[in-house]
Amino acid sequence: MKDPHERMDPELAEALKAVPMTHTGVFDLSDLEGTRAGVRAMAESIAATIPDEPSVTAHEIQVPRAEGPDVPILLLRPRNAPGPLPVILWFHGGGQVLGFAAQDAPWLKPLCAALGCAIVSVDYRLAPETPAPGAAEDGYTAYRWISDNAADLGLDPARIGLAGQSGGGGIAAATALLIRDIGAATPLFQLLMYPMLDDRNTTDSSHEITDIGIWDRATNVLAWKSILGDRVGTDGVTSYCAASRATDLTGLPPTFIGVGELDLFRDENLDYAARLRAQGVPVELHLYPGAYHAFDLFAPRSHLATSFHHTLNDYLVRNFAKAPETATA
Repeated sequence: MKDPHERMDPELAEALKAVPMTHTGVFDLSDLEGTRAGVRAMAESIAATIPDEPSVTAHEIQVPRAEGPDVPILLLRPRNAPGPLPVILWFHGGGQVLGFAAQDAPWLKPLCAALGCAIVSVDYRLAPETPAPGAAEDGYTAYRWISDNAADLGLDPARIGLAGQSGGGGIAAATALLIRDIGAATPLFQLLMYPMLDDRNTTDSSHEITDIGIWDRATNVLAWKSILGDRVGTDGVTSYCAASRATDLTGLPPTFIGVGELDLFRDENLDYAARLRAQGVPVELHLYPGAYHAFDLFAPRSHLATSFHHTLNDYLVRNFAKAPETATA
């Protein structure tokens, strides 16, 4: 088989040349505080170059809980869209060790306006300060609060979907399992963009992707060590920490998974999709040839990124169009 660099889509390869790299790739997890500051600065710099979406409001809310700290969320909603609005509960990327709720606002706001939906971005706690399953517990807390307060917020409790990117996709998947096992209302869907699902790092793709620089094996191993500590790779890891550990996938919401061929997460994503489908969960799966991890962020104007965003937007439109009684049946 050809080297991953030789199999890379030409537009994505060109975009990769302009990406600043440390000696360990884009993200140096050995200097977590410095990398976190860099991610925030980069996100704020990008946001400053993008015109704001005036038709969308943003409100920061502290979601309370009886035990544990409040969960900060960022509620985005179109000003004049008729309610009750469908909702995307969003989990940002960053390998569960980086990032913050507002980092995706520059592209979530236009999505919010285009779909006429609310988007709730969860500022879940990061590892290693909060080991797993703390982030999934934050996701569950936010989901229950939005569901319980939907009427007062002008939202539709029967049309709340989970969505997330990379590490956030893994948290969305873990949150869906926690929601099911506690017995809360089933989300409308889970939309997982190249999700981080498996701490064991035993798949072919986890060994294959070592030097692209976006999220390679060494970076992923270090991230999971931060998330799980000494539990990583052992039998003590639950599905609320790493969704691939779940053996019973019945009763989960319809699922969208999109991932690149040259993504370290490729095989764990394909496996999760196949097991969901085998256990009766409707699955829409998209595999993008020649695409590395988070290709749509690093090459947003490429043909593959445009196709990917069109596909996931269409999925959202189709699922939000479902009648509430159908969605919750």
